[in-house]
Amino acid sequence: MGASEIPFIFADAKGGAGAFDAWYRKYAEREMKDVHYCLGFLHDPATIHSVKRKVVVPDDMRGLKVRPANATIARLVASLGGTNVQASAPEARDILEKGVADAITFPWGSTVLFGIDKVVKYHIDAQIYATEQILVMNKARYESLAPNQKKAIDDHCTTDWAIRISTPWADFEDAGRGKIKALSGHEIYPLTPEQLAQWRKAAGPLWDAWAEGVRGAGLDPTTVRSELKAALSRFNAAY
Repeated sequence: MGASEIPFIFADAKGGAGAFDAWYRKYAEREMKDVHYCLGFLHDPATIHSVKRKVVVPDDMRGLKVRPANATIARLVASLGGTNVQASAPEARDILEKGVADAITFPWGSTVLFGIDKVVKYHIDAQIYATEQILVMNKARYESLAPNQKKAIDDHCTTDWAIRISTPWADFEDAGRGKIKALSGHEIYPLTPEQLAQWRKAAGPLWDAWAEGVRGAGLDPTTVRSELKAALSRFNAAY
């Protein structure tokens, strides 16, 4: 599952949810054998928002104090010379206002929801990362259900439902980009192909670490990653 958190994979959360769930189902029983996997989805791809200066290329992360979204993004920040500052989403605005953090990785709509737009000024207009979300059940409880009850659950534990659940959240997060663009005092800027290539290269060691873990689990990382790419292509969700 860790592959889904590596940056620069998903173009959006709708097709991305379909691709992620369709791909991961094959491995859920092996990796989550203690629970009953229902479905998995994503938040809309998020980005880097900073307070005092623009972050354009990976070298710009050096010396920055960053509130990361998850452990994978934290490893990327550290590898680029940044310092990770841990804080919950409700605490994020406060640590940015007080200078405890200089930047944050966060979805667009949630940046407005938590008032972070009142503090940050610079925003990369790129689909940098997504974080997976999953619905699981107590396995013993699921197996104790009557056949008709299992069917009612199984009918909703599908890739189609993963997309349906992800869609309104994706629309909410995506709308945040327009809200911030409409505000004064904000700079939203795209990455050039060359700059994006630098970021993809910077994320390369994350793939190496993931591959090592996959091999340790007895699987071939090349095959697993190829299957993820195929799912992304099938759902038109590759970034």
